[in-house]
Amino acid sequence: MNIGFIGLGNMGLPMARNLVAAGYRVVGFDIAVDAPDGVEPGSDAIETATGRDVVITMLPDGDSLRQVAAAIIPEMEPGAVLMDCSTVDVVSARAVAADCESAALRPLDAPVSGGTAGADSGTLTFMVGGSAEAYERALPLFEVMGRKSVYCGRSGSGQSAKICNNMIFGVTMIATCESFVLADRLGLDRQKLFDVVSTSSGHSWSMNTYCPAPGVGPVSPADNGYRPGFSAELMLKDLRLSQQAAEDCDVDTALGRHATDIYAQFVEQEDGLGKDCSAILPRLESRHRGAKSR
Repeated sequence: MNIGFIGLGNMGLPMARNLVAAGYRVVGFDIAVDAPDGVEPGSDAIETATGRDVVITMLPDGDSLRQVAAAIIPEMEPGAVLMDCSTVDVVSARAVAADCESAALRPLDAPVSGGTAGADSGTLTFMVGGSAEAYERALPLFEVMGRKSVYCGRSGSGQSAKICNNMIFGVTMIATCESFVLADRLGLDRQKLFDVVSTSSGHSWSMNTYCPAPGVGPVSPADNGYRPGFSAELMLKDLRLSQQAAEDCDVDTALGRHATDIYAQFVEQEDGLGKDCSAILPRLESRHRGAKSR
């Protein structure tokens, strides 16, 4: 397949590299980043999309997706696949899908889980919405860029799965960080807490795989000074998307709403910008120390 790739940031760039390493021809474009070695540079989004069998987008938000889609859809060949791997609101995903279908294109919304490490190693999980036919056509690409892909249903279903998943992640990350601070206060060794929780009813991805306590469990961003694997600001973005969807559907998500408020304060009023989402742990530790000093 002849592939166009629009959006070569922290996620898109390694995904494009993996496609090249698997033998695909990839033409790439980003407004701020040069195409990496092996990826043919496109002069703009339109050139990057013109004549391709599959166009992949990895963009920051729904507005960016709508703007890029409006520019490239008229230039794409009928029958081509437009695969958006961004995390955006469900309304934008479905609006772009409708525009694609009107132009005889095959849309897929295929957001990812796994962060930059998963993009580098080709072990992402894709949550995919769109037609089953388009999914089957794109499946070889999912198998290169990821370890798993799940076909979730009609257009918008991939984004729906992503925001539900990350709402769980945000809530459990906060709870995991709170548990470590409580354990410290109770005099319980952090490794002992991990050994118990990781094999008991409290186990979660936040604890078992992405542990926020440095030196405990598998290596995670906590062991690298909380440099982002999945940044706090991206967590805030996804939580806000979940709350927007909950409001649209009239669903009460009290814990999701509270997690959104905590990350908003951390990112916008404290020092969370540019840190990993698991840096909620040192934030809670510092608050505890401050309370003790008073």
